[in-house]
Amino acid sequence: MKLDIHKKLEEKMEKTIAVLKDELLTIRAGRANPNMLDRVMVDYYGTMTPLKQMAGVSSPEPRTILIQPWDKSAMGSIEKAIISSDLGFNPTNDGNSIRINIPQLTEERRKDLIKLVAKTGEQAKVAIRNERREANEAIKKMEKTSELTEDDSKKAQDEVQKLTDSHIKMIDDMLAKKEKDIMEV
Repeated sequence: MKLDIHKKLEEKMEKTIAVLKDELLTIRAGRANPNMLDRVMVDYYGTMTPLKQMAGVSSPEPRTILIQPWDKSAMGSIEKAIISSDLGFNPTNDGNSIRINIPQLTEERRKDLIKLVAKTGEQAKVAIRNERREANEAIKKMEKTSELTEDDSKKAQDEVQKLTDSHIKMIDDMLAKKEKDIMEV
């Protein structure tokens, strides 16, 4: 029974880490990355569709993102969606593809992005801590119903804490790496 709790807890924590990785990929660093456009939704014949389902998105040069729509009639919609997104990009449409030139980050923008990274990381840490609390409550409940001895309960809670600490450290490492990427000129 105790193993079930640990297994579920580890799965939940791994999912939290995976979500954080995806979130960090969409936050722009100094160079172009096709993942920056992952959250862009395009109005395609009345349906909000993810950009990556409508076009090939690549980064042929360090400061350029190239979008090649499979349906050329959707180019205007794609362009509008990019302009209206919170990314601050100005796409250029040549009739066959859309190019986005990624400008150098200003010092102020870098600081804003680092704050966003820190906020995203803090949300992930809160999620990890909530998962720890739920696991500890389940362990204490098992102790009250005499499914676990007091010693086993303490051991289980220590294991939960070790798991929590390791995942918090993973988050800290990911945030430090992303901050380094953002500050790189």
